[in-house]
Amino acid sequence: MQRDLRLTAVGRRYGIRGPWVLRGVDLTIAPGTLTRVEGANGTGKSTLLRLLARLDAPSEGRVTGRPRTAYVPERFPSALPFTPLGYLTHLGTVHGLSRGTAERAAGTWLERFGAAEHAGTPMARLSKGSSQKVAVAQALLGEPELLVLDEAWTGLDAAARAELERAVAERTAAGGAVVFVDHDPRRLAGAPDATYAVLDGGLERRTAGGSSPAGRLALVVARGPAGGALPPDAARTVASAEETGPGSHRLAVPASHSDVLLRALLTARPPWHVVSVTPPPDDPPSRDAGSRP
Repeated sequence: MQRDLRLTAVGRRYGIRGPWVLRGVDLTIAPGTLTRVEGANGTGKSTLLRLLARLDAPSEGRVTGRPRTAYVPERFPSALPFTPLGYLTHLGTVHGLSRGTAERAAGTWLERFGAAEHAGTPMARLSKGSSQKVAVAQALLGEPELLVLDEAWTGLDAAARAELERAVAERTAAGGAVVFVDHDPRRLAGAPDATYAVLDGGLERRTAGGSSPAGRLALVVARGPAGGALPPDAARTVASAEETGPGSHRLAVPASHSDVLLRALLTARPPWHVVSVTPPPDDPPSRDAGSRP
C-alpha cells in the first residue's frame, strides 16, 4: 500500500434527512496491520467497511489514500453467468495476468478453499458455502493491498474457515492491510493489531489486544544466523520476540499466523532452524460452539 488509508471526521447517512449511521469517525489503516471491528447488529459496522472499501462515499468528512482494495460481503451475488473457474480467470485477466496464468491462479485458490470440484459448475447452482468460497477466492486473487472482510467466514466449512485465516496472515505478512468483522469473538484471536467498536454512531478503540484472549498465542523457539535479524515476513507476523542467546529467539505468534511464521523462517536464506513449537492451550468449549459456522 502506497500510504495509510485515512478516514477524517467521516459521517454517513442514507438520504438527505436520514438519521446518521456514523458521524465524526477518525480511523487510520496502516500497511501490514490487522484491524477488527466490533459492535451490535445495526450499529453501522458494514457501513464503515463499505466506506473503507470505497463502495460508499461519506456524507461528510474525507477518505484519503487509495490502496488496491478487495471486499468480501457476507452474501456474495452468485447468480452470475460464469462458472467459478471462468469467473476467477476473467478477474485475473482484469488484474493484468495472462489468461493462462489467471486460470492457474484461479485453480490454485479454488483448490485451497476446497472448491475445485465445483470449478465447472454454473455459479447460480452453487450452495451458499461454495459461493462464499468463490467470494473469498476472488478477493485474494489480485493480492490486494487492503482486504475488507464483512462476515466473510459465514457459510464456510471448518477447513475453509481455517484457510481464510491463513490467507489473512499471509496478506498482513506481505505488507497488506486487513479489516474484518466477524460474529465469533474467537476469530483470529490474539492476532489483531487494533480492535474498534462501533457505538452510538462513533468509533471507539478497545484496549490493546481487544477481546482476544492472550492464551491464543503459540510459542516458537528458533535459531538463525548469529546476530541476524528475523526475516521481514516473520517479524511482521509475531506478537513478540525475545532473543535468548546468539541467534536464538523465542517468538510468540497468534495461532492463526503460526503457519505463515514457520514458512517465513524455513524459506529464509539462509533458512532458520525451528527448535520447538508450543501450541496455545485449547479454548474452553462454548455453549453454542456446535451451532456456529
